[in-house]
Amino acid sequence: MADSSFGPMRDEDADDGSAGMDSTSGSSREPIRVLVVDDHALFRRGLEIVLAAEEDIQVVGEAGDGAEAVDKAADLLPDIVLMDVRMPKRGGIEACTSIKEVAPSAKIIMLTISDEEADLYDAIKAGATGYLLKEISTDEVATAIRAVADGQSQISPSMASKLLTEFKSMIQRTDERRLVPAPRLTDRELEVLKLVATGMNNRDIAKELFISENTVKNHVRNILEKLQLHSRMEAVVYAMREKILEIR
Repeated sequence: MADSSFGPMRDEDADDGSAGMDSTSGSSREPIRVLVVDDHALFRRGLEIVLAAEEDIQVVGEAGDGAEAVDKAADLLPDIVLMDVRMPKRGGIEACTSIKEVAPSAKIIMLTISDEEADLYDAIKAGATGYLLKEISTDEVATAIRAVADGQSQISPSMASKLLTEFKSMIQRTDERRLVPAPRLTDRELEVLKLVATGMNNRDIAKELFISENTVKNHVRNILEKLQLHSRMEAVVYAMREKILEIR
């Protein structure tokens, strides 16, 4: 199901052109160029209207799905892409990777109703710099745009809490594994683990090692089973802590 709501985004939020402006915003620098991507035209239009009240933010284009977003990003080279997660034809997370290829300087903020942890992790891995839930106010959207444009990351508090909880749990599990002698991985499994640690997906690893994608999946499954772990991220953390693998 595609995202459609935006929580407390109210008409009065757009009335005051100074809302959300901080001491660093204004005409002293070029406006932050934003591409809005959402499959609901009314939502896109509403967001464009409220952002138009911000002197330092300029909506330069909009797109209705991930495929169109990639094309628009290549043409417009925006500073920020505000993008939904779940859309028809091509979702936002899948589009993230392609946008980073055609517009490397663009920073992507996922703006969604999805509070699924998997979507958050996948978005970060795909290159997103921010992950915001649509329950936030328009002032907060503008503030997040400025923060990301200045090189910061922005994650909705509830999602950041989930991320921290998962990280703590992951560290605890890897600590527990340290009580058990580290199992021996094959040379090929070590190769796969190293590439997993660089952020490669199964398809890219298969191309790099000249093996099939199914073979890569089997290696990853064997690595997790041997290390008694539950995810690729846990495997990397465990490998680093046990000096099986060092990432520089």
